[in-house]
Amino acid sequence: MNRLRALVVVLGDQLDPGAAAFDGFDPAQDAAWMAEVDEESTHVWSSKQRIALFLSAMRHFAQVLRAAGWPLHYARLDDPGTRGSLAAELQASLATLAPQRVVMTAPGDWRVRQSLKAVVEAAGLTLELREDRHFFTTMSDFAAHAKGRKSLRLEYFYRELRQRHGVLMQDDQPVGGQWNFDADNREAFGTAGPGTLPSRTTFEPDAITREVITLVNERFARHPGTLSSFAWPVTREQALQALQRFIEQRLPLFGRYEDAMWPGEPWLYHSQLSAALNLKLLSAPEVVQAAAAAYQAGHVPLQSAEGFIRQILGWREYVRGIYWTQMPSYAERNALDAQQDLPAWYWTGRTDMACLQDAITQTLQHGYAHHIQRLMVTGLFALLLGVRPQRVHEWYLSVYVDAVEWVELPNTLGMSQYGDGGLMASKPYVATGKYIQRMGGPCVGCRYDPALREGERACPYTTLYWDFLMRHESLLAKNARMALQVKNVARLSDAQRQAVKQRAEAIRGGAVGTAA
Repeated sequence: MNRLRALVVVLGDQLDPGAAAFDGFDPAQDAAWMAEVDEESTHVWSSKQRIALFLSAMRHFAQVLRAAGWPLHYARLDDPGTRGSLAAELQASLATLAPQRVVMTAPGDWRVRQSLKAVVEAAGLTLELREDRHFFTTMSDFAAHAKGRKSLRLEYFYRELRQRHGVLMQDDQPVGGQWNFDADNREAFGTAGPGTLPSRTTFEPDAITREVITLVNERFARHPGTLSSFAWPVTREQALQALQRFIEQRLPLFGRYEDAMWPGEPWLYHSQLSAALNLKLLSAPEVVQAAAAAYQAGHVPLQSAEGFIRQILGWREYVRGIYWTQMPSYAERNALDAQQDLPAWYWTGRTDMACLQDAITQTLQHGYAHHIQRLMVTGLFALLLGVRPQRVHEWYLSVYVDAVEWVELPNTLGMSQYGDGGLMASKPYVATGKYIQRMGGPCVGCRYDPALREGERACPYTTLYWDFLMRHESLLAKNARMALQVKNVARLSDAQRQAVKQRAEAIRGGAVGTAA
């Protein structure tokens, strides 16, 4: 029997038979390798929705490979003698299969990349890493852009990519005469609410997914969340259907309401495609092309097409570049020296703050919250409270179905928590409870008043906002974009400062905000 030529390692977020790792794949000489392991669900306390999505998508992809007649070595969580980690499983397979070489598409997770590289090299082989073609850029592209820059702002990188790839461009100028429509994309729904919304795009669990749901409920019974509403796309065909429905039903109003919230409405006009993108069931170029084509056909306004394309072509590529040029030290940054623990109710939703209860309950139920809920509800509270950014990162990586570290870590530690001291964001994104109220948060009926800074009815966001400015007054005074806010702090009397400080200490101690 001929020795196996190449073992192609496929991770749970690399589910595309057209990936670079399969270039030149010969079923007569090569084999694919996949493994389900406990460590990928337990190195952070992953939610049941997140675990089930990955396992179901992996098992469906294995079915695709087998149907194509491609040899596959697949280790399941419920196999006897499972070894618990990707590194241990691969080490055993290398000893048994003895391939001449090991090939894979470059992992998106620093931890996984380092552990697998060490295992392959210990076996006397070289890990051949190939470029991930599901993005517009390579890491060398971003490194070239970043060279010599003290700060790395999205806007400049985004414009470069628009020009390079000819997206929403007319000759060398942006269509519509401006690069972004942020000012047009900040509308709230008003007191009448969003009205009739498109229904969520759902996919009934098939036999494979039902088997996974049973496994997760048994094996990870104590993990957060529930699987009663699980309906995410887990195959390429389902992901394409979800993309089409978004373009047709949600994208036309996406731009106008992309920053809006409404209690009890998780989906609104958001795409819900990030998980499929991160699993590589969809590629960034095809998603951007679909949105641009919808604009060109007159189906959606420019502000919606541009706002969505900015998230994919701009932000997603940008945070990936930040991650891979700054790791591994980036993960430990804590520029504000925040040391508070994450409140325990982040894992249960048992808080009497209506906006946080709504966002966290929704998160645990569906494994999903849209970007404003993440940045300006759950993230903002943690920032104002002074939670150590690594604890916030671990929570986001745990609970969301689209959480893979290359995209989640910079979004959380850099953008949300200002842990990198301004490498990504030009200022901390801080606001009082009035912002949440203005954007449609569930403030009506909440026991706290966003307009109040002090006293028993003061909104914790508003109290903590002023406390945050006081605690970091000297640092923030050096930031031109924070000048007005810092001047407002200077107007507080000593008595007002003391009242804010005392109320903030009560919030940090759990005497305020925890549901009875």
